[in-house]
This record gives sequence, structure tokens and C-alpha cells, in this order.
Amino acid sequence: MTNKALAYCKKSVNKTTTPKYVKLQMEEFINICEGKNKKYVLDQKRLEKIEKILQLLIMPKGLKAGQTLYDCSCGYQWLLYTAILCTVYRDNPNKRRYETGVLEICRKNFKTYTVATIFILLFLTEPKFSKFYSVAPDGSLSREIREAIAETIRSSPKVYEFSGKKRFKILRDYIMFTATQTQYIPLSYSTSRMDGKLPNVFCADEVGALPVSYPIEAMRSGQLNILNKLGFIISTKYPTIDNPFEDEVAYSKRVLDGLEKDETRFSLLFEPDDVKGWETNDLIMKQANPVSLEIPEIWDDLVKKRAYAVAVESARENFVTKHCNIIYAGSQSETFIDVKSVQECKVAEIDWEGRVVYVGLDLSQTDDNTSVSMLALDEDNNILAESFAFIPEDRIEEKTVAEKVNYREFIRSGKCIACGDRVIDYSVVENFIMNLEEKYKVKIQAIGYDRWNALSTAQKLENAGYNLVEIRQHSSVLHPPTKLLKESILSGKFKYTENKLYEINFQNAKCQYDTNKNLFVTKKRSKGKVDMVISSLNALYLIQQDCILNQMDFVIQVL
Repeated sequence: MTNKALAYCKKSVNKTTTPKYVKLQMEEFINICEGKNKKYVLDQKRLEKIEKILQLLIMPKGLKAGQTLYDCSCGYQWLLYTAILCTVYRDNPNKRRYETGVLEICRKNFKTYTVATIFILLFLTEPKFSKFYSVAPDGSLSREIREAIAETIRSSPKVYEFSGKKRFKILRDYIMFTATQTQYIPLSYSTSRMDGKLPNVFCADEVGALPVSYPIEAMRSGQLNILNKLGFIISTKYPTIDNPFEDEVAYSKRVLDGLEKDETRFSLLFEPDDVKGWETNDLIMKQANPVSLEIPEIWDDLVKKRAYAVAVESARENFVTKHCNIIYAGSQSETFIDVKSVQECKVAEIDWEGRVVYVGLDLSQTDDNTSVSMLALDEDNNILAESFAFIPEDRIEEKTVAEKVNYREFIRSGKCIACGDRVIDYSVVENFIMNLEEKYKVKIQAIGYDRWNALSTAQKLENAGYNLVEIRQHSSVLHPPTKLLKESILSGKFKYTENKLYEINFQNAKCQYDTNKNLFVTKKRSKGKVDMVISSLNALYLIQQDCILNQMDFVIQVL
């Protein structure tokens, strides 16, 4: 049989209708299928078994009711089935590679039904006495998967019965495959305690509507002793920027961008690369709705819904959020810059000796991240940058889990400094700045800071003889350095040394325009920490002001 997942990837990986992060995941899958990965391989026997089961399962309703799931499954569904269930270790074919599957996709793209199908496949392939759970914001959402499983099994007599006896016990509170005593139980976040469960497989549905990540973490903590543990995180976008799903998506992007090493995560993030012009840009809907590329009726329906949303303002939020995977409440914000463009500016080393430098501070709340960035201009007017973060020492583990950032690794690399206990020790930050000149053999021309949280530190540095400049954190002030930093990165006139935490900060940064079209990075809309970007912008502001005051076009000062 043809490997439908591989065929789908090869057909789609170079098309504009495939979102950037889906392409990255496809490229990795293609390499595994073609035997180019030294650690992982596709288990052909497992794939054949899955194909045979899908030929026995019947679609219970919808446009393709009565057809087998083998014939009517869409491309992305084949990719999810095959990658998640059939990718194994070369040296241990009994162990699956992936432990987490993240699916970000719009409504009416069969996301819940896709996971229900995987549950049925696992009913027939997992060991005896396995436990499956689904969790969701409320009981009705959690039971969506249960209904999809029950309807499909009842519509598939060759799976439902054997020798005239029913093999599945389908009750309101659970479904059991009697041959192996494998059980599936839907749980509700609002009414169920999740602790104490031992799930072989779980699915967290509509994660964007969860107020906290407790259900996901409770399920994961119950899987510690499972060989082939598996969890699905699925959702559309929701009109909030602060929810557990956005955290999962942000982490998946860092993994796909190579900023985090996590080989156990498989992510299909069907969100548009460019969120502008949803009213007329067909590519936005195509990238967020892969099923519409295969089923014309769904595409036609999306076009009608878009026309209605354009005409009726009250319908826009639902359409843009649920059918375009764009957070409508934040539609005025956009990614500051693609992290790939930042990574292209990385250099092996920077010769700082003899340079005049400008230091930017972002001194946030005492229990949160603080940053110091040092910038200069070289002889070719390239911007040279070195950035450091400071975090409270007793909150390392807490922040590592909450932000999904390996702070201990960055502390070892010297790009992050742990100080204080539960709060930042600002004396460490102050001493660090005072030692910059001796350590790097530079001359600090000025130090830029935001008045908020920084008055005491600024006063101490000023008493030590440094030139302190207060920088008002307003779009009209920060627009010029923000614009210059973005242009410098895109044109290759920005240089920094190995610093993954810096790259993560750029990955997190979102920017927006004020009413005067001034561009600025917004902490409120950014997903994760951006303090290193903010401190860099403060330093770059000082460079620009020096050039303006001296009526120079970035003339380099040399000691």
C-alpha cells in the first residue's frame, strides 16, 4: 500500500498553502520515512496494521458517511496517525518516539474526530488494561470524543462484533474494549479531580478555553511509569492571548525552530503565516483549514462565512478566531521578527576591545526576569549585541516549568545569571554592569533605563560615575530603535554570539502599531519573556540619540 502520509507531505511541503511550521514538521517526517534519520524509523508493520483497521472503520455521518476511514481520511489525518503511532526508535522498535501530539487547527477540520479515531486504533493495539482519558473545559466538550468513538464503533460491525458477540461496552461514563479490558473515560475539568489517574493516552480538547494548565500537567504526571505514553493537545485559537494552548504552541514553535531540544513532540500548527488582510486573502483560510483544500464544500462554506463576517461586525471575532486561527483580540499585534532571520545574524565571536558601548536595562519586578544588553557599532555600521538575563535563584525550577525554558542550561552558558532568593538581588545586576568595562575592555558611553523599578539602581550607577539616561517606554520614543533593529536584522547588519535565550526572547516578541503608526514591542501581547529585546532597544535608542546629537550618520567612536 502507498504511504499516504508520506505522499501528502511530499505533495504539500513546498506549497504556499502549507504553513511554515507544518512544513518544518513535514520535512522531519519525510527524512524519517526515507531512512535518513539515524535514531528513528517508520515501523512498516505498525503502519500496515493501522491501514487494515482503518479499512474496517466506517464514517458514521457527514459528507462521507458510509465510507471507510481509509478512503475518507484527509492528508493531515494520515500524517498524524502515521507519525504518532508508527515512528519508533531504531534500536528499540517497541518504543514509540512521540509522547505529545499538538494539533492547532480551525473548526470543522475534524480535529476531535481525528483524535477519536486514534483512540479506536489504540483500543485495538495497546496492551491489556490500558487507560485512556479525555479532558476538556466542561463535560459536554469532553464527551465529544466519546460520542465520536461510540458512533464510529457502532457503525463498524467488523470492529464492533466478533463471532456474533459485541467486543465493546459503550456506557455513558466510559467505553471498554472487552478483549483487553482497555477503558476510555471522559473527564471534565470543572467537575473531575485529575490527580491519581494513570493514563496510557490522554487527549486535552479545546485547551484554549482552559483557564489553567492543571488538567494537562495532572495527566502528564500520571504517565511516569508508562513505556509508550501519549498525550494530545488540540484546540482552535481562542480570543485570549493568555491560555495554556498558547503556551503549548509557543513551545512547539521553539522546538521546530531548533531553540529547544524535544524529540518527543509532534506538532501540526495550522495557523496562517501572515495574519493581515483576512477579509480578502484566501491564503489565510487555506493555511488554517487544510481540509478545505480537499473537500470543496467546506471551502465554499468558509467563503460564505467570510463574506458574512466582513459585512456584520458582530460575526468577525468568531470567524477570524475560529476559522482563520487568528486571535482577533490581538489582531493589531504581529510577530516582531522571524527567529530564523535573527539566527542568521549569529557569529562565532565579537571583538569588543576598544569599543564605545551603550548599555540598556530592563529592570522588571523583583521576582521576574531582568536584563542587561550591551550594544555598539562596528566599523561597517553593523550593530553588535551581547545580552544577559537575571532571574531569582530560588525560582529557577518554577520558571523552567511555567515558561518551558531550560534556564539551567542558559545559566551554565553564562547568558543567564541567577541571583537572590525568591527575588532578584539588584546589587548583583549593578556589580555586573560596573564590571563590563574591565571584562570586555570597553568604554560605557551611557546607560539607558526605564524609570519603573529602576530608580534605586540608576541612582547607584550614577553615583559610580556612569551617564544614566531615562528612556520613556512609549511608542513615540521606542518606534525609531524598534524599526532600526528590525531592519538591521533583516539586512544582516546585526551581530550577536551564541545565545539561545536571546533568540527565545525574539521568538516571543510581538509588536503593534499605535494610532500614529509607530511600531513598538508590547510586553502585554508578547508570549513569554521579552526583557532581553527590550533592554536591547533601550541601548539602541541611546546609539541613535548620540548620532542625532552629533549630527552623525552612525559614525563609530573608538577609544
